[in-house]
Order: sequence, then structure tokens, then C-alpha cells
Amino acid sequence: MKKFLFLLTLAVLLISFISPIAAEGQKEASGGAAEAEDVKIGFLVKLAECSWFQDEWKFAQKAADEYGFELVKISTPDGESVLSAIDNMAAQNVQGFIICTPDVKLGPSIKMKADQYDMKLMSVDDRFVGADGTPMKDVHHMGISAYEIGRQVGKTMMEEAERRGWDLSKTGADCLTYNELPTSKQRTDGATDMLIEMGFPKENVYEAPTASDSTTEGGFDATNILVAAHAEVEHWLVYSLCDDTTIGGVRSLEGNGYKAEDIIGVGINGNDLAIGELEKPASKSGFHGTIMLAAKEHGYQTSVNMYKWITEGIEPEKLIYTSGILLTRDNYKQIREEMGL
Repeated sequence: MKKFLFLLTLAVLLISFISPIAAEGQKEASGGAAEAEDVKIGFLVKLAECSWFQDEWKFAQKAADEYGFELVKISTPDGESVLSAIDNMAAQNVQGFIICTPDVKLGPSIKMKADQYDMKLMSVDDRFVGADGTPMKDVHHMGISAYEIGRQVGKTMMEEAERRGWDLSKTGADCLTYNELPTSKQRTDGATDMLIEMGFPKENVYEAPTASDSTTEGGFDATNILVAAHAEVEHWLVYSLCDDTTIGGVRSLEGNGYKAEDIIGVGINGNDLAIGELEKPASKSGFHGTIMLAAKEHGYQTSVNMYKWITEGIEPEKLIYTSGILLTRDNYKQIREEMGL
């Protein structure tokens, strides 16, 4: 009997000891699951009305829906709004954010803020530069092969000019620049270099500085000034850092009396504005094509990478570059369908 009582007492003590541990384990497990469900990821863009950034947000939201996290979308057109947005996200317990900054020189300030709030940080599209003007290698980045995509623009324009049989000595290149942004300069430099390598007269390349990046008005105004100075040009190639600015240049030329058949405009992004031009007959628009960038990768994949970094500790590659696909009137419908757009 004494032995039985001893064993019973021992059993009760063991149960009393084990139960709190098991309960604590269950609490930790359920707490971890709740944390995974409560993940918040910010996605900041510099120009929310631009269709490229709308596409990035759309694909980022697709990732959020699939993985069950909350996506916090904020438009940050200037430095003050960027820093305010980071404070706002910290108040919402956002664990990490992706940003296309309005000014790459804000990189050190953005990183300092992110570190202050212990938020994970990734840049997209435009890479941060440090105080010394060089890329910030300590910040994860998904970017675009800007120079190579620019070369693709140049090759496309030259091949089309040759197909049309243009006299290159009577052809001008309307290079709409925004050199303050490294990505922009790399794209236009790439296009210019390819034109010259393929035999375009270097002296016929005219740089037309734009007042801002990514706007139709910028391309329109800069081209108006250029055309007034070069009335002798019979045919024009038009290129810039993006679709909007290139289309602005094309519309300016059309407004100055040039026929669509005497204009070859090639943009970059493959946005809705570009598709609208490609839907027009070639006789109605001098916009010839666009290099479609990987909005899906830049929106969806960066968001998935951030989610896995937060929840699983899987750190993404420090530097990822994406490429582009040429869209023309012949293929844009098929390619957009394949890309889920």
C-alpha cells in the first residue's frame, strides 16, 4: 500500500511539472503562427499614378493574397514623405518594406530609419547611392539592366530605320535625358552607344534635357525646344528612360507637323500608355514599340522575398537584375497575356 501511494504521488508530481511546460509550448506555437499571419510589408513608390508602379503594386498584392500577409501601399513622391511613411509604418508594426525612392541619394537616410525601427529593407527599380555617390551594396536591391535595355532600344530603332530605308544623314535622334537619375542616364547612354555602333551619325544625336523623370510633359516640352533648333531634320528617332517621356516626344513631333511614318519612338516599361499607342494604327502614331520590364518580378517576387526573409529568415540575394522584352504592334497582345497583364 505504501508503495502504491508513493507511485501515485510521484505521478501527480510529474504531471504537475510537465503540464506547464506543454502549455507554454502550445502558447509559443500558437503565438508563432499568429505572428506569421500578422506580417505587414510596406511597398513605397515614388509616383503612384504611373502605371508601372500600379503594376508593381498589383503583383505585390497578388503575393500578399497568396501568402496571407498585409500589404501597406504608400506613395512617396519626395524625401519628406518617405521619412514620414517609415515612421507611419513603424507605428503599424510593419516588419519590412520595399521602396522605389524618389531620390537615390536618400539611401543613407532611409537605411538609418529602417535600422532605427529594426525593419528589413529592400530597394527596387532605382538603387540607393551613398554619400560618396557609389551604390549602397549593403542594401538588398532588385533592379533593371538599365544600360543593356537602353542598347535594346537603340538596336530596335536602327533596325526599323533601316527597314524603312531612311537616309541617316537626314535623321535626328531625340535623346530625352534626365541625367540626375543614374538609371535614366544608363538607359539613354545605352541607346545612344548602340545607335553609334550600328552606324548612326554621332553628330545627329541631340540631347534634350527634361525637367523631371517619367512624365509625358517633360518629353513634349524638351522636344519642342529641340525641333525648333533643327528644322532641317526629316526623320526622328525618339528615346528616353521610359514610355511616358518618349510618347511626349513623339506627340511633340506630330504636333510640329511630322508624320507618324517619319518618327520611330521606342519606350521602356510596357505600361498602359504605351499599349494605348500600340493599339493605334502605325499611320496614327510614331510610337513604334516599348521594352517591357518585369513588373511582376519587381512587385511579386520582391514581396515574396521580403515575406520569407521576415518569417523564415531566408535572406534574398543582395543584387538581382531583370531584363526586358520588346513589344510592338505585332506581338504585344500575346506577350501581355503570357505575362498575366
